[in-house]
Amino acid sequence: QVQLVESGGGSVQVGGSLRLSCAVFGYIYSSYCMGWFRQAPGKEREGVAAIYSDGSHIYYADSVKGRFTISKDNAKNTLYMQMNSLKPEDTAMYYCAASYRWVEYPQRSDEYNYWGQGTQVTVSS
Repeated sequence: QVQLVESGGGSVQVGGSLRLSCAVFGYIYSSYCMGWFRQAPGKEREGVAAIYSDGSHIYYADSVKGRFTISKDNAKNTLYMQMNSLKPEDTAMYYCAASYRWVEYPQRSDEYNYWGQGTQVTVSS
């Protein structure tokens, strides 16, 4: 059984930073992709960033390019996302996701098999 546990969310002011973490418990095949999604009230879940097992393929949504950085530590089985220059529109519940197979469209939620419970990020002006 695979479990994903997010942490690091919170409330910050515009321009602030947060670092999200996602700890992975259980076995995931070596060929996997992990990503971060977010969902604001009344909106669809949005793919924010994703990283493939070898680290060579990384995806960012246009809305976060240059501000967010996804990374992972395989030894610690942990996925991270550094979020800088936060804006009010970044306010959402952030979810970690993992896939045990190759992901063709990393921004699509139906590509992923496992999900965390989410961590709230609130950016106030």
